[in-house]
Amino acid sequence: MKKVAVFGNAGGGKSTLSKRLSQITGLPLHVLDKIKYQSGGTEVLHEDFLSAHQKILATDQWIIDGFGCMETLWPRLDKADTLIFVDLPLYVHGWWVTKRLITGYFKPPEGWPSNSPILRSSVNSYRALWLCHKYLTAKYRKYIEQAQNIKSVYHIRSTKQISQFFELIDARD
Repeated sequence: MKKVAVFGNAGGGKSTLSKRLSQITGLPLHVLDKIKYQSGGTEVLHEDFLSAHQKILATDQWIIDGFGCMETLWPRLDKADTLIFVDLPLYVHGWWVTKRLITGYFKPPEGWPSNSPILRSSVNSYRALWLCHKYLTAKYRKYIEQAQNIKSVYHIRSTKQISQFFELIDARD
């Protein structure tokens, strides 16, 4: 486990999982939302994001959390030696986006740039929920099914499996 891609639908706990995995493994964590957006939620220039993403991929060790954009998604999954697909039921993702919206007014959400606009970002997360579910989830499932013979693949389908994943990782260290 040297190059880890953590991906899945919005509100699945990817940032929390990635942060904890980084703490356990010592691998450097790169949160794509913090690279793609500046403090306050302003998007960086697309070319700057692509360049930053490419520099991360060129390093020997990383955990990359998030989506980024279609242009970076599949190359990142191809480069990773470990895939962690957070694929919880859609209602769980929706509930966690709602929970993050409510609590975000009191504590900044994990993995978000500082001073992110909570309401606007949450509305974008709700939109992403449906778009990801409709267009990407089946592709993600097919990709990891094909990749499991050449990569370490963790397909997390329930909140219980998140805990089991960490028990497995802790047992390795």
